[in-house]
Amino acid sequence: MRHLICTLALALALTGCGGAATSGDPGPGGPTGPTGSTGPTGSTGPTGPTGPTGATGPTGPATSLLCAGTAPALPNRLVVGYSGDVATANGGGFDVRYQYLAGVLAPSADCLADGRAKAAGCGTEWWGTWQWDQEPPGRYVGNFAAETAGAGLRPMVTYYLLFPAAQRLLGIGEGPPEVTAAATNQAFMKAYLDDFRFFLKKLGATPAIVHVEPDFWGYAQQRAKAAGTDAHGLPAKVASANPTDCAAAEESIAGLGRCMISMVRRYAPNALVSLHGSSWASTYDCVSNTSKTLDVAAEARKTADFLAACTGGCEDLLVVDISDRDAGWYQTQGRNSWLDKTDTALPTFAQAFTWSAALAARAGKKAFWWQVPVGNEALGAACGSWKDNKLDYFFDHPERVVAGGAAGMAFGAGEGCQTTPDTDGGHLAARAKALSTAGGQPLP
Repeated sequence: MRHLICTLALALALTGCGGAATSGDPGPGGPTGPTGSTGPTGSTGPTGPTGPTGATGPTGPATSLLCAGTAPALPNRLVVGYSGDVATANGGGFDVRYQYLAGVLAPSADCLADGRAKAAGCGTEWWGTWQWDQEPPGRYVGNFAAETAGAGLRPMVTYYLLFPAAQRLLGIGEGPPEVTAAATNQAFMKAYLDDFRFFLKKLGATPAIVHVEPDFWGYAQQRAKAAGTDAHGLPAKVASANPTDCAAAEESIAGLGRCMISMVRRYAPNALVSLHGSSWASTYDCVSNTSKTLDVAAEARKTADFLAACTGGCEDLLVVDISDRDAGWYQTQGRNSWLDKTDTALPTFAQAFTWSAALAARAGKKAFWWQVPVGNEALGAACGSWKDNKLDYFFDHPERVVAGGAAGMAFGAGEGCQTTPDTDGGHLAARAKALSTAGGQPLP
């Protein structure tokens, strides 16, 4: 799957790409959606509360990579999150609200200057301009974090810029070129890591969750397998691209993961951090697989080992996903993404949880299901209102979610025409409130 979401105020503009292996065959495959994005214009004035701009952060070059964090732990129960308007949480039952940052990088280094007073002159597509252009660049992140925290929720930001930015600047396609062309380009990686630093500074000391680059690590694992190496053997510009923060990092994909985690620790010390675990990263899709002979636990351990090389064990969570589109929508595209809610015929939810349990156990970290489709079987077949059974299965069986190694589940759309918490007739909000009222699902 691919994800690309750009949001301004209450408007949600999403485009994305989908792809996953099926029937136990090599992947990722699947239909590829549009990849470009048009950012908000930022010309009509601010919406919502004005949040902090974030701390400037440490100065001077780092002499070592940081590992341990100081972020507040998640509650000792199954956490529930969503992507959507803050008012969705008014009834209670939610813990986390997430948002994508996606699209292009800053058009110039001047736009990343700590003292810049206005975003005007920095274009309209870069996420740093997703607020009124008379406010400082990046204020959007502070606004989102402040509004979310003000509602009693923990903000979660999915930082997804490497592919869309490299597509724009380098003309690359999705998949292996992200690893072989973008990550090895020193000028691009300098701009990319500068942008990541700027984002983290805007988040500052806010307790949050930082989710780093869905899909990228899966493509890197596939590239390593094809090249007969591991994450340490995949070259990348890291220390040379960001000597300020990562002079001690290896010039490899493994080094990139460690560098980005260390940057979170340095500039956003109260944020939990996770790379992304893709169910198809081993070249077999362990969610949609229909082969009884595939050992999904063994495939999960391969992915956990690859990610461990990229994190050094310094991550806090392992964010994973089950699908990026509603099953009803995929049916209109000729693709079956339904999972058997009776857990008798593959693909099943039991198989997905077997994979997540093995991944979490091998990594020694809790999994966090993210972007679970919001559709339900009472909905129709129209843009914003599609059938799916995943949300209700998760809420019907929270004990199975937890047994699958998870500490959280967050629901949202992976493309602009999917069901959202704001278009599902209040179903997600009602289920979240009911689970909370019943006391929630404790973790083991």
